[in-house]
Amino acid sequence: MTVDTKLLLTGGCQCGAIRFAVKAAPLKISICHCRMCQKASGAPFASFADIQKEDFAWTRGRPASFRSSSIAERDFCAQCGTPLSFRRIDGDRIEIMTGAFDRPDRVVPTRQYGTESRLGWVVGIANLPSHTTLESYGAEKLGSIVSYQHPDHD
Repeated sequence: MTVDTKLLLTGGCQCGAIRFAVKAAPLKISICHCRMCQKASGAPFASFADIQKEDFAWTRGRPASFRSSSIAERDFCAQCGTPLSFRRIDGDRIEIMTGAFDRPDRVVPTRQYGTESRLGWVVGIANLPSHTTLESYGAEKLGSIVSYQHPDHD
């Protein structure tokens, strides 16, 4: 991917050491509930945007990687620990964690995998009592918090 290519999506890790750009729409966007994805994300499931490697580029820094199985590696920021991707070792695609995009609202999952490991309580999440960050902290406390995370843009 060249720098003069029109970018469709961008993103990166929480400290800003790693940034990426995508020039074409993802092939698919999914949620994976398998136990390996639960552990890799530290969450009840992982969400990925599947992208052709020729439509993807690391634009700042290079992630570290962990070979999580005999067929795949997972990329992450060595500085802040943000999980960034899943990729098959001999594959032509990279799956980027949807939470790493600057606009995660633009990468909406349309399917689920690994449902044999889906936690029973996941289906009821939307029905749990909800509170905004402002409601949880209050305006004074929220106003005093300084974020050290990289902004959702360059």
